[in-house]
Amino acid sequence: MQPLSKLLCFASGMLVAGVAHAGQAERAYKRGDYAAAVLLWSVLANTGDPKAEDGLGTAYFGGHGVTQDYVQAAAWYRKAADQGDAQAEHNLAYLYDRGLGVKQDYAEAVIWYRKAADQGLADAQTNLGLLYRDGTGVPQDYREAATWFREAADQGTAVAQYFLGLAYLKGQGVAQDYAEAIAWYRRGAEQGNALAEHDLGVVYAKGLGVTIDYAQAVSWFQKAADQGNAGAEYDLGVSYYEGLGVPLDYVQAVSWFQKAADQGNAGAEYDLGVAYFDGHGVKQDTAQALILIRKAADQGDATAKAYLIKLEPPAKKA
Repeated sequence: MQPLSKLLCFASGMLVAGVAHAGQAERAYKRGDYAAAVLLWSVLANTGDPKAEDGLGTAYFGGHGVTQDYVQAAAWYRKAADQGDAQAEHNLAYLYDRGLGVKQDYAEAVIWYRKAADQGLADAQTNLGLLYRDGTGVPQDYREAATWFREAADQGTAVAQYFLGLAYLKGQGVAQDYAEAIAWYRRGAEQGNALAEHDLGVVYAKGLGVTIDYAQAVSWFQKAADQGNAGAEYDLGVSYYEGLGVPLDYVQAVSWFQKAADQGNAGAEYDLGVAYFDGHGVKQDTAQALILIRKAADQGDATAKAYLIKLEPPAKKA
């Protein structure tokens, strides 16, 4: 029989080797060597290592080093989640949230998000907050939503800072407070979150808790639009079309309207249609104008609907 000291040294060596291999796998994955990462994770996952199980689940989720397979991703995430791995709990919750590899089940998503959120995982706290805000899988509870957004926001999570700012702007779960909204929007925006950048621009354009400052608004719209945020592309187009914070420029306006309209933004579809009607920034084209305005109306845009009624009054009854 081997001495206990030798057995302990052997066990310690195995643990160190496992940690080393786990680190190698993660580094390989980050540098794009997915085959090496999957090989290392597979070895460790088959010994019950939760980090490796989660890593293997992520490989299957993204189709990196293996054929994409959400069912396999869910299976590996569950193995790790059942051992209390917070990231795996979050990832499994996300699959239930979206119905990927498992039957969509918001109540189950809430359970797993909460497990991860209770361990302090900011992404889980944010997503749990969204479910409470929207009443998905749980009774709608704005106060609970704001609580979870704050937990994640206090950890520096930009998207949570945005959602907390939005809660203050609307007075959902917290007392309405434009100053607080702006403070949280700014934190998120300074980290490059496009949603926060756009909404901070809206605050300056509308003068919500601040003096109206169109130049500031345009600055934030531009940052968000450069990231492809459709709302910001539209609002930047409006700024150019009306000369708010920038010199009036119909060509620039139409360019931004088009980008937003291509993403299905109804306001942009309508305003682009009007530009075609009036020949502002584009060659006048009534047919194209009607196509765009009808698209906006089909999405429920009230202004577009009213415009069409004005152009095409209902036929009189005989």
